[in-house]
Amino acid sequence: MSAPAPSPLAIVDAEPLPRQEEVLTDAALAFVAELHRRFTPRRDELLARRTERRAEIARTSTLDFLPETAAIRADESWRVAPSPEALNDRRVEITGPTDRKMTINALNSGAKIWLADFEDASAPTWENVVLGQVNLADAYTRNIDFTDPASGKSYALKDDAELATVVMRPRGWHLNERHLQLDGEPVPGALVDFGLYFFHNARRLINLGKGPYFYLPKTESHLEARLWNDVFVFAQDYVGIPQGTVRATVLIETITAAYEMEEILYELRDHASGLNAGRWDYLFSIVKNFRDGGAKFVLPDRNAVTMTAPFMRAYTELLVRTCHKRGAHAIGGMAAFIPSRRDEEVNKVAFEKVKADKDREAGDGFDGSWVAHPDLVPIAMASFDAVLGDRPNQKDRLREDVHVEAADLIAVDSLKASPTYDGLVNAVQVGIRYIEAWLRGLGAVAIFNLMEDAATAEISRSQIWQWINAGVEFENGERATPELARKVAAEELAGIRAEIGEEAFAAGHWQQAHDLLLQVSLDDDYADFLTLPAYEQLKG
Repeated sequence: MSAPAPSPLAIVDAEPLPRQEEVLTDAALAFVAELHRRFTPRRDELLARRTERRAEIARTSTLDFLPETAAIRADESWRVAPSPEALNDRRVEITGPTDRKMTINALNSGAKIWLADFEDASAPTWENVVLGQVNLADAYTRNIDFTDPASGKSYALKDDAELATVVMRPRGWHLNERHLQLDGEPVPGALVDFGLYFFHNARRLINLGKGPYFYLPKTESHLEARLWNDVFVFAQDYVGIPQGTVRATVLIETITAAYEMEEILYELRDHASGLNAGRWDYLFSIVKNFRDGGAKFVLPDRNAVTMTAPFMRAYTELLVRTCHKRGAHAIGGMAAFIPSRRDEEVNKVAFEKVKADKDREAGDGFDGSWVAHPDLVPIAMASFDAVLGDRPNQKDRLREDVHVEAADLIAVDSLKASPTYDGLVNAVQVGIRYIEAWLRGLGAVAIFNLMEDAATAEISRSQIWQWINAGVEFENGERATPELARKVAAEELAGIRAEIGEEAFAAGHWQQAHDLLLQVSLDDDYADFLTLPAYEQLKG
């Protein structure tokens, strides 16, 4: 008697979308279902392990390099696989969601790489999840154009040789996709995003002289990297392409991953391309993990925590040394400034800061860096051109002068700055404004001339929570309390209502965003990710 056919994936509570049949084919859904059956149980175990590890950090208020993996770190012989030509020069990378206009603009931007984002720069509405896949497939087949309905301006792709190489970022392991279920259980969003993209585009990309390249977000341990590696091995066999075709760059944006950089590269070594320094999520992770560690872990205003802070220098310099020791690319952090069309003085000051930041990264040995806006591409390019010249990277610069101890990475109190009342106000302002846009389906949002994504909202709400629970006293004599946070939030909500008018206020999700920010900022039970309760409220 033959075995029963495996259950198919079910599409649940989803309004039909134009062209979704091109993405949600029976064959593609069968592949995603197989990924789910094979790998979701391990995903669940690793999420449980995160909880156990966080409890251990709460008990000890410290972290260290892992004794059980010391042999991997000590072994000087291993390297990651050689870089494919399409990923060898990464001196400027632009990030952004996969809507149609952004897809064209990012590919045309002059950057070497486009991080096509299904994660923090994209609110995971069903429309964004599915149509983002349509847009990428259309870009690869050159069937993409866009006319802005407001301005009438048309957008089209430049010649293939001028286009950025795509590195796609799926959702993190913690997020599910409620609209795709197997036997009533939702499939992890990471496997949905990866699976649909890989199934439809892996061979197409190989034929274009590139490949299926990925950014892996929110990784917390080398065991999570091992899971991704096993996914890649299975996926390549499934569609019949050579092992090692996939390349992955891992964001070191959690404090626990910072202690396992070499091990993460080792687990992915046949598929590894590099590591990236993700600043805001990294700070959020420090607050989350050490939130009950006392005054020495209290972060000042987020804008006071620059990349020159001693504990941030330790993190970035260790990243460069680790990558180059193992033959991988080291990619720097985000320049989030959005140029103003009205205020040239604002632009002048900001451009100088961006240049200084990128000059520092290039000088430290990074092989490339991120920008959020096409106008910043030439600035970052000039910084890296000045150091690299005609070379594609500087992986030969081993940074053997760098020596980072375990304690250096969590020496938050090495930064001589304190939280301010204005910092609290800014955290509330950014939190409400970002969450409101996210609930409307927008993941990348310009706020106060900065491109903000979900990591920004996470650091905002985490700092409010931390300052209240640490009993911080601000320079004006006021103490951080739930009552003060509610007062500031009420004032911000009233200010927004006055700024945009009653009609626009009523049409938005402002009260909902206000309430959600306060919920995740004030609850005793700290939510691991803001996007978990927010997803419950996301329509579509």
